[in-house]
Amino acid sequence: MEKLRQHAEEQFKEELEELIKQDKDEKPENWKMSPKSVVKYLMGGKLSNGFEIMPKYIGNQRLMEIAVATLTTDRALLLYGLPGTAKSWVSEHLSAAVSGDSTFLIQGTAGTGEEAIRYGWNYALLLSKGPSMDAIVETPMMRAMKEGRIARIEELTRVSSDVQDTLITILSEKTIPIPEIDTQVNAVRGFNVIATANNRDKGVNELSSALKRRFNTVILPVPDSMKEEVEIVQQRVASYSKSVNLKVETSIIDEINRVVTIFRELRNGVTADGKTKLKSPSGTLSTAEAISVMNNGLSLAYHFGDGRISSEDIASGIIGAIVKDPVQDKIVMQEYMETVLKQKDGWKDIYRACREII
Repeated sequence: MEKLRQHAEEQFKEELEELIKQDKDEKPENWKMSPKSVVKYLMGGKLSNGFEIMPKYIGNQRLMEIAVATLTTDRALLLYGLPGTAKSWVSEHLSAAVSGDSTFLIQGTAGTGEEAIRYGWNYALLLSKGPSMDAIVETPMMRAMKEGRIARIEELTRVSSDVQDTLITILSEKTIPIPEIDTQVNAVRGFNVIATANNRDKGVNELSSALKRRFNTVILPVPDSMKEEVEIVQQRVASYSKSVNLKVETSIIDEINRVVTIFRELRNGVTADGKTKLKSPSGTLSTAEAISVMNNGLSLAYHFGDGRISSEDIASGIIGAIVKDPVQDKIVMQEYMETVLKQKDGWKDIYRACREII
């Protein structure tokens, strides 16, 4: 039975294998490929034999070089930025390229405890045999340390501060003490940590100064240009459509342009021509949300229409992404519709579709 979502190393297996085959540069211990090849995997391009690597990150290559270089040192990597700036996406692909396995993952939540990061206990064995290595339940962090892999922590700032600080010993001493049996697990070469964090979600817990010092922070920005953001959405939508066997019409680029334009204008608080100031909604209107709107629209068109995406298919997604606060955001959207959407040439269809919903 086919997986609903493949891990990066499965989805891009052919690319990874080709990069490893063509790689002539020096590899750090326990890395699958050299740092240069990791960056090539992320940024895309042609190899010397003509093989095409699809870009995973569209943006400043220097940011990816800094991120990869960090992983070759004893410093951990913190990918920081607004929601929807591809932090998790980059984290997964970095670990897939470096370790060949992106599954050493700890999902940070308000309920994440120390045992999710350090180790847990098999209580049946603990009661019958007492504390021993056999009774320990290894976490992804512990397994990554023992195997020299990259461990990932998603949404680190969602984790409570006292649990966050359990990372300090791991990151500085590269060890997990197990005082119950007077031993410890030491990391082998190749081990490192990639964490992602943002400061916009509710329930964010700021990192302590001591923990921040253990990380090298790379801030992933919102795409600079309209062209760049459209390219990201187009690529990710095409990838999604392929994974769920949805046929994508070539005309989809027009709808992507419209969704990205709406999101960028509201996000920036001004129209693309700079002539009209706008109120911004409470949400971030990130690139990830634009991707979600297009994916939802494609599904509607495919399953409930003639397969060609229309303004009606994307209108509900646009409204859902913008109107998070039913009072404040609804006013913002209505004003935008009347002052901008209604006035744009060729946009009357999307104006009418949004008006029917809101």
